[in-house]
Amino acid sequence: MAWDEWEQLKAKAAQNQSARMQLNHVTPDNGGGESTRGDLTVHQEDLSAIGSAAHELRQDFSRFSDHARMSSIKAAGGLKTEGFDIGAALDHVAERWVDQVQSLLDACAHISNHLRYTENQHAADESYIAGTLSSISQLDQGFDERKGS
Repeated sequence: MAWDEWEQLKAKAAQNQSARMQLNHVTPDNGGGESTRGDLTVHQEDLSAIGSAAHELRQDFSRFSDHARMSSIKAAGGLKTEGFDIGAALDHVAERWVDQVQSLLDACAHISNHLRYTENQHAADESYIAGTLSSISQLDQGFDERKGS
């Protein structure tokens, strides 16, 4: 590599350096005047509605899926009695159905319980914060009284 070629490469690298990407920085404005930083907002009504829907889905699906399972088992038994090999296959499907139903029921219960816990925890946090702020307000009032304000 010749000296001139080396100097050209260094100059080109220096020019490109100003346009490189920075990964440790978020631009303060995304061009639309809105901040690129978002805040998580949780409303108790939303948590309660989702938790209730999950609980209701669990109750309804448990009841209706049992009807499907029982019908499948009855049909499988009838087919096996008549000598059809598909009866054993249907019985196998009914067994797998039970496993899948249980997975869905567990997931619904988990969602419902977690949202109920989250709702209760947020209420406890709100109460704690209100109590803390109230205490600070009372302290300030006491200092103001002592100063004669």
